[in-house]
Amino acid sequence: MNRRFIVAILLVAAVPAFAQAQKPRVTKDDAQKVVTIISGDKAKIQTYCDIQKLGEQMERAYEKQNLKLLDELLQKIDALEKTLGPEYVALIEGLDLINPEKDKLGVEFLSIFGPLDRLCTR
Repeated sequence: MNRRFIVAILLVAAVPAFAQAQKPRVTKDDAQKVVTIISGDKAKIQTYCDIQKLGEQMERAYEKQNLKLLDELLQKIDALEKTLGPEYVALIEGLDLINPEKDKLGVEFLSIFGPLDRLCTR
């Protein structure tokens, strides 16, 4: 086999893994900054609460295995998250690496967002 072809295949396979490894790990300070930004703006609080409600709807859709509704709700959430600002989006993307049930940092993040969650009327 052509050596260049093999190297090209290895590079294509390695780039996604390298990009994932370069994803910055979020900190408690990042979470606190986001909570401060959101809690200081009534419109952002409402948007955050809307995202929480959509998340609950996603759980119900998942239980019913309604993939079409899941996709629609996810698209709505993605759009709303962008309106909360780049700090929120970066935090959420960084949280993808954390398992809240198993990761101590994930549990701490949930507690940081607790006061913000209490602002949402259900």
